[in-house]
Amino acid sequence: MPELPEVETICRGLNHLTLDREILGGDVLLASSIARSISATDFLTKLKGKSIARWYRRGKYLLAELSQFSEGEGDSGRGGEGERGRGGEFQAQTPENSELSSSFFPLPSSKHPLHPLHNPLPNFPLPSTQTGWLGVHLRMTGQLLWVNQSEPVPKHARVRLFLEGNQELRFVDQRTFGQMWYVPPETEVSSIITGLKVLGPEPFSADFSIAYLAQKLHRRARPIKTALLDQSLVAGLGNIYADETLFVSGVLPTTLCADLTGVQIGRIHSAIIQVLSKAIESGGTTFSNFLNVQGVNGNYGGVAWVYNRKGQPCRTCSMPIERIKLAGRSTHFCPVCQT
Repeated sequence: MPELPEVETICRGLNHLTLDREILGGDVLLASSIARSISATDFLTKLKGKSIARWYRRGKYLLAELSQFSEGEGDSGRGGEGERGRGGEFQAQTPENSELSSSFFPLPSSKHPLHPLHNPLPNFPLPSTQTGWLGVHLRMTGQLLWVNQSEPVPKHARVRLFLEGNQELRFVDQRTFGQMWYVPPETEVSSIITGLKVLGPEPFSADFSIAYLAQKLHRRARPIKTALLDQSLVAGLGNIYADETLFVSGVLPTTLCADLTGVQIGRIHSAIIQVLSKAIESGGTTFSNFLNVQGVNGNYGGVAWVYNRKGQPCRTCSMPIERIKLAGRSTHFCPVCQT
């Protein structure tokens, strides 16, 4: 499943390529990819004549603020048409050079200098707008691809949105767990995309402090790896980066939350930020399905400390990396470096 770095990479690519282009129509190839709050036909009807003003990320959700397209708007759109009809050339942008940082975290503090925010973002919950929102969750295998409409439609394409310039935003999803939503005007976003209501703080936000993490983990009798996967604790962390976080912090994934020391919790907090920053810089991780909006793999997998490296030597001590099942999830760790 794409986690925070992958969704952030996609979000930045979408902001670079898709803004201020009129949505001319589309095709829903799998009706269940559209949330039940609206029919597939109405979904396309509501989007027609709109444009995307900006994409945001909340946890693993992608949220596009819509605007009513007006003549001349497309002339100032981001990303001209390039080779093969793709809108410009997207380079996976690091936190330092991102033109449009997308996450829902407030203006940066000195603790997180890697994440400058050039444009203030709306506080969460998202406000209603006069034009509405488009929401996407990729789930296990979803991909959002920016392609020329003439490109062959793959077997697992589920939704196609046609934009001016012969461009297309294509939702591809092999396992069909992904979902898209239309949020009507003057409607609070989480009333339609209800999963947003249960999300914890963004890991780069001031709300996600060491004190917050210590308070949430206090007296919990479950393994720390399991706790880190809980989206109500921290939004966006998943199996890959939970394993990486625990290696960097030197904590065994089986350690019960209640047994963690204050020093360990501080290291876990710092490691979450460090690991996610590095993964965003690398454009995310590709082990199976993840691609950015232009179909390019992420690069973090090549530098991962432990994830998907069972039997390979630890990059620090050379001891073979071990893998166990924890709450049904594959869990990787070094038996020497993590205690």
